[in-house]
Amino acid sequence: MPQSTSFFFHGGSEGLYASSSSSSSSLKVPNKPAATSEDNNNSYNGKSFIRFESVTFRRTNESTVKVNPIQTHTGLVEAIIVEVRDRGRIGGSFVNSDALCCSPEIAKTKSCKTGEVIIHQNPDNSEWPKRIQTFFEGKNEEANMVPQTVEITSTGMYYLYFMFCDPMLKGTTISGRTVWRNPGGYLPGKMAPLMTFYGFMSLAYLVLGLIWFLQFVRFWKDVPQLHYHITAVIALGMSEMALWYFEYANFNSTGSRPMGITIWAVTSSAVKKTVSRLLLLVVSMGYGVVRPTLGGITSKVLLLGVIYFVASEALELVEHLGNINDFSGKAKLFLVLPVALLDACFILWIFSSLSKTLEKLQMRRSLAKLELYRKFTNSLAISVLVSVAWIGYELYFNATDPLSELWRRAWIISAFWTVLAYLLLVVICILWAPSQNPTRYAYTEETGDDFDEEGISLTSSGMKLPGDIPVERKERKVPAAAEHVFGLGEDVLEDKRE
Repeated sequence: MPQSTSFFFHGGSEGLYASSSSSSSSLKVPNKPAATSEDNNNSYNGKSFIRFESVTFRRTNESTVKVNPIQTHTGLVEAIIVEVRDRGRIGGSFVNSDALCCSPEIAKTKSCKTGEVIIHQNPDNSEWPKRIQTFFEGKNEEANMVPQTVEITSTGMYYLYFMFCDPMLKGTTISGRTVWRNPGGYLPGKMAPLMTFYGFMSLAYLVLGLIWFLQFVRFWKDVPQLHYHITAVIALGMSEMALWYFEYANFNSTGSRPMGITIWAVTSSAVKKTVSRLLLLVVSMGYGVVRPTLGGITSKVLLLGVIYFVASEALELVEHLGNINDFSGKAKLFLVLPVALLDACFILWIFSSLSKTLEKLQMRRSLAKLELYRKFTNSLAISVLVSVAWIGYELYFNATDPLSELWRRAWIISAFWTVLAYLLLVVICILWAPSQNPTRYAYTEETGDDFDEEGISLTSSGMKLPGDIPVERKERKVPAAAEHVFGLGEDVLEDKRE
């Protein structure tokens, strides 16, 4: 893309940590691609670098016709590596010029050479920003960049651009590959902490699964159907975290992402997200507590789940199977919107269902279940408020950091949602934990749902209607909480049945 008289191509960007002091300062370019043998991996330990492999520039036929075949160098392409803090050193700002390329007028200041990109070297390190030049020879249509490795000695966000100033080279294409490596492996700086994070989350799901499984086995004869759904979500979460950990570990050690492993990890993540949201929805509808089945809305719930899975899977594939650098593709925006809208649908449906469930429980005077759902509603409301606040922080973070200068903290953005989903699952496991008395939150056959509240109040106060058969009543102590809320002594019997 042109910038004044210059043309440039973005070759990648990534957060890189400086090579460890114990590593050798000199790096040799291997004959084989990155990480093709264990010996190569061992030789890279503690080193951070950017390596150019098989990079070829091809210019158009029109540009070769117009060159002077007598000249030795008939075209120049430069690879510029710049740390984001030194971005002001690219261009002629230090000589009061907006140009990126050195013109004959600027060259008179002896600060650059005509036809080259203007670079004001860092006084603390005269080699940075880094410039690597590749020349076209004679009428050759191709120019091969010399394979070389650039060691990173300072931690920062690095950008790579291929630039040329000669308008005759317009239309030049580039092919090949670059290898970026951190001291601990090939994971980009933004992603490196996530490997450790997924390792810890795998252990967290394992601990939760063991505790739940022990309780599940202990009371397996009395567990309701809902507990099987909770068990499935725990298993999916454990599988998801383990797959992501091994996917990141493989990427970190080999420098490549096998499509099969990545697709498995992405699919497990999409399935787990979908099932987790469906679990929240059916719990909010009172499945297994207020109603034994979902009835006619089952198909609608499943349809929403299928649509969400497809949208989530597409978003995850674009995120993890695209180019690995610290720029987010614009296409991602069109995939984020459907997922966000579907999440909003889930939230609205969940709270609408919770409202109806709480209303039914109040009418039935089911105190134990009502208290259970109030705690669940409060937990869900807090999570939504926290999520909204975090989305606001994400927007602020991205708006104030367009060049990814805060790349070392970026991993927290995605890690937050994983932790929040885990905490919600823990809340559900606590509230619906297997016990000796599962009927306190399991569905029981209710009679007289459409009762006459006035008639019950009159009967409970000891008044008789004509023709009533007197019934001997015994004095009972009514819990203060029940008497305060409803003023009805019959709630004790309801709680005992539950």
